[in-house]
Amino acid sequence: MDVHLSGRLAVARLEELRAQISAAMKEPDVVLDLSAVDYMDTAGAWLVIDMQTAIQERGGRCNISGTSKVHDELLEVVRQSIPQKDDTAKPKDGFLDWVETIGRKTWSGVNALIEILGFLGLVVARLGTVIIHPRRLRLTSVVHHLQEIGLNAVPIVSLMAFLIGVVMAFQGAVQLRQFGAEVFVVDLIAISVLRELGILLTAIIVAGRSGAAFTAAIGSMKMREEIDAMQTLGLDPIEVLVLPRLLALIIALPLLGFVADVMGLLGGAMMAWIELDVSPGMFRTRLYDSVDVWHYAVGLIKAPFFAIIIGIVGCYEGMKVGGDAASLGRLTSTSVVLSIFLVIVADAMFSVFFAVIGV
Repeated sequence: MDVHLSGRLAVARLEELRAQISAAMKEPDVVLDLSAVDYMDTAGAWLVIDMQTAIQERGGRCNISGTSKVHDELLEVVRQSIPQKDDTAKPKDGFLDWVETIGRKTWSGVNALIEILGFLGLVVARLGTVIIHPRRLRLTSVVHHLQEIGLNAVPIVSLMAFLIGVVMAFQGAVQLRQFGAEVFVVDLIAISVLRELGILLTAIIVAGRSGAAFTAAIGSMKMREEIDAMQTLGLDPIEVLVLPRLLALIIALPLLGFVADVMGLLGGAMMAWIELDVSPGMFRTRLYDSVDVWHYAVGLIKAPFFAIIIGIVGCYEGMKVGGDAASLGRLTSTSVVLSIFLVIVADAMFSVFFAVIGV
């Protein structure tokens, strides 16, 4: 069936033209003759392309003839501008599809880990350059971030650790009282807080507080093209933005861990005194007699590694931010989740390692 269109193929005639070609839409083979068309705008071109696509999708054939060079170019531009239909199949629910999904996500996670390790290597290389040339270190920036990461976080870390000590002493008292072993609540609180909970929960708080701030700050600069301007001026973003934050975090996290340990023991001692009548003097004596200094050292050893994980992940995700606000929010959330996950994994590995070597 031949369909002859003439005159102006414009948006003003769109309904008229649609009615004219509606009968041809049911035919298996259609030829659109545009030789008599004087003018065509993008709406007219879209109508022609839409008709051709609809016929072809139901298995028919639709050819366009009689077009001028200008019309051909317009049709091609409009055809390229039309969004492609999502050909995604129905949701996969088979076992093999489930295995494929797991495999793809696992491979994506491995690639992300490799990229983070590559970013860590780049930061270590820049750190080596700063060690060789100490004048390149931005000490003012380090001190500023020390205040933001360390000093300003003391209240929340102290409150968290104090309450954790209180909760552990209370829960421990309920159980130990049944066996007449109330005095061992000191061992429970000291070992748990000094070895694990003090530094682990501090790292989690810092990851949610400072790690997210790193991603948001660097990501905002990436969105506003400030990092590109920095590189144009010959400044290295790793030295200017990443190293000061990472060094400040490595210094601040062990200090925050010490604060958390002290406050956790203080909270535990207070609750033990209230609930079990374990006096502060008895608590202190039991603490000195039964708790090895290595319990504190184990937590202290973990702190710099947790700091590196949080700093590297936070800055890496910030560097990945694109030009839209959606990526900033998404990567900030990813930064917090990934940092906390890797910190917990590292803590588990440290626990196994220290158990194997008998510390």
